[in-house]
Amino acid sequence: MITGTTRLIAHLGYPTESFKAPMIYNPYFEREGIDAVVVPMGCRAEDYPDFLKLVFRLSNAHGALVTMPHKVTTTGLVDVLLPTAAIAGACNAVRREADGRLTGEMFDGEGFVRGVLRKGRAIAGKRALVLGAGGVGSAIAASLAKAGVSELGLYDINAAAAEALGARLGRYYPTLGVSLASNDPAGFDIVVNATPLGMKPGDPLPLDIARLDPATFVGEVVMAEEITPFLAAARARGCEVQVGKDMLFEQIPAYLEFFGFPSTTAEDLRNVARLG
Repeated sequence: MITGTTRLIAHLGYPTESFKAPMIYNPYFEREGIDAVVVPMGCRAEDYPDFLKLVFRLSNAHGALVTMPHKVTTTGLVDVLLPTAAIAGACNAVRREADGRLTGEMFDGEGFVRGVLRKGRAIAGKRALVLGAGGVGSAIAASLAKAGVSELGLYDINAAAAEALGARLGRYYPTLGVSLASNDPAGFDIVVNATPLGMKPGDPLPLDIARLDPATFVGEVVMAEEITPFLAAARARGCEVQVGKDMLFEQIPAYLEFFGFPSTTAEDLRNVARLG
């Protein structure tokens, strides 16, 4: 039930047909008696800077979930950009503060990190390799740094992208060890495929599987299929793995906390979701 006191969370992106967040958040809000609603709002890129400001002129606008193609643009539209979003160079959540200022954060990487931790794997003091220095790879690298890894290996076919990500990490985490230019997984405790490889049939694997230690924790961001060829190969090596969709559900409790709502677990959200 939407009433005059309902807090509005705008889900901003274009197009909206593939949006899943309303079918996860709203059943949870309903069950918990939380007077809030997530509403898809399709906004083209050319209209977005003006539209975001208008959304937050609504007295009942509490926050926004931001998806493609607006994540990068949002970093320049908020008043406060938190470190993870600044390192990622992208923002997927905006919260209005009591004084009216807008705070932006990025949760893609937080979802990955929470999934690793909830599987009982340590992150603090470990060595992690992130393949892909685009938006999601940058977000995961930022969240791994926040979680306390001792070293981050960064690799991208565009070497300049990896170098730029390393420089951004260094500004916020000056004691973090950063290595560049290699996709060799040997010696790493955590390896993440944040490249597009695996989205299309016949894609090559992002690294040499023979160099992967069976004790390494391997994660994937591709969601098109649960067990990608990369994860299948890692499992065959004996590695524990995390599928792409885990990152999606694991980040929602972090969003709830960011917006000041009661939180829950990823399992609970999977159970309450009405995804059809």
